[in-house]
Amino acid sequence: MKHPISLSARRALAIALLGLMAVAPVTYSLAKPASNPPAELKLDSKELDRSAREPLSFSAVVKQVTPSVVRINVQTKAKVRVADPSEQDPFFRQFFGPQLLRQPPQAGLGSGVIISRDGYIVTNNHVVAEADDVTVALSDGRELKARIVGRDSQTDIAVIKVEAKDLPAITLAESSQVEVGDRVLAVGNPFGIGQTVTSGIVSATSRRAGLGLAYEDFIQTDAAINPGNSGGALVDVTGRLIGINTAILSRSGGSQGVGLAVPTDLVRHVVDNLIKSGKVVRGYLGVTTQNLTPALAESFKLEDRTGAIITSVRPNSPAEKAGLREGDIIVAFEGKPVTDASRLSLTVGQTTPGTKAEITVLRDGKEEKLSVTTGKLPRQRSANSRMQDDDDDRYADNDSDSGVLNGVAVSDLDAASRRQLGVPARVAGALITDVDPNSASAHAGLQPGDVIMEINHQPVASADDAVRLSEDDSNKKTLLKLWSRGGTVFAVVDETGSSSDE
Repeated sequence: MKHPISLSARRALAIALLGLMAVAPVTYSLAKPASNPPAELKLDSKELDRSAREPLSFSAVVKQVTPSVVRINVQTKAKVRVADPSEQDPFFRQFFGPQLLRQPPQAGLGSGVIISRDGYIVTNNHVVAEADDVTVALSDGRELKARIVGRDSQTDIAVIKVEAKDLPAITLAESSQVEVGDRVLAVGNPFGIGQTVTSGIVSATSRRAGLGLAYEDFIQTDAAINPGNSGGALVDVTGRLIGINTAILSRSGGSQGVGLAVPTDLVRHVVDNLIKSGKVVRGYLGVTTQNLTPALAESFKLEDRTGAIITSVRPNSPAEKAGLREGDIIVAFEGKPVTDASRLSLTVGQTTPGTKAEITVLRDGKEEKLSVTTGKLPRQRSANSRMQDDDDDRYADNDSDSGVLNGVAVSDLDAASRRQLGVPARVAGALITDVDPNSASAHAGLQPGDVIMEINHQPVASADDAVRLSEDDSNKKTLLKLWSRGGTVFAVVDETGSSSDE
């Protein structure tokens, strides 16, 4: 399930990441939700006392917080993948076809925050997304193996777990109480030099930065955050966690005073879902919305420009059943103000499917209240076939494969892939884009560029089919019909000697 954040041309953005790999193919994992005990989080809902005099030193807070912040070391095994056309010389591609690239083993570094005494640790998805092995270094000198509990590429949050007790879990604050101007400390492991603490203030809240995430609601700070700080802690002056340091906006690759952290209110929602089921299940309305511009507000004769205007309502969606219409302006959801379309998406996404909620809309200049029962966010694909939504059974990011064909990444076979690989129009199936060289599939001869046409005599027409037909792990020997290197061949993937990586 490799789905890291794209680093391409995002306003000179430097993701706070050190030594991890570039973009790799999506692997539609067959992992089943793990049965994990819930995390007992330490929460402190008291509002910060902003009338108190700022201390001359934060050493006491640092001593309190730093044991909760860990260094995360990741290792990736060698992989083989089909080269992107931009990575190949057109002359050689013309005569020799698509090139297979071998990616050597790599190592990476990031940070994490202990959130429970029994070993749950929150970090960034991009820190562990490519990891085959994860090790956590604690402040007391111990190094412990960690397993990935779940990952959410839509918020760039991941949860890992170590087997240990009585760990120094951090206390979480309610990030909704954070205000611009609050003093904050950032703790992490920049550039691999060791644990480092920097200070600054909250520069903005509810910041969208165009990182390509579906849900962006960042706390912005000028506290120095650098590569290696990813997944580290942003805390207030009392030592309570208010955010997970995630990214920087920079022209140099280093800190230039614009750091971004995922707020704890959002982190808690994601963590709870990942621990329960290995993925995040989000609420769904079924509307397309846009922000109110001054011109739109004038056209609708509105004095206030806050709210999200509905531009379309999907048929048979919760919104249609609730009576929402095009042109309605949603101004509140469950009593919470909706300032713009992004705020609506965040609020609805954090509701549990099946929740009955009250929506306040402006319709023909008059306020109306409607009742809606949220659905489950459906599967969506972007033009390049990468998943836009993680709320999908095949996207259970807990890296604990329990089906067959583990270690195989597949995507839909589109026209561009057919031209690039020379796949005839008569061939239908799922394109193999990556194969773990240490997997049973690799031992059976599967290679990037092969097309899976059948699984156990059942036809495969898409990546969805390949995942569905691979979910039955009762028979560890899987018969495949492949289009490979210009012809049709059969292969048997024997996983009787393999086991899940917990």
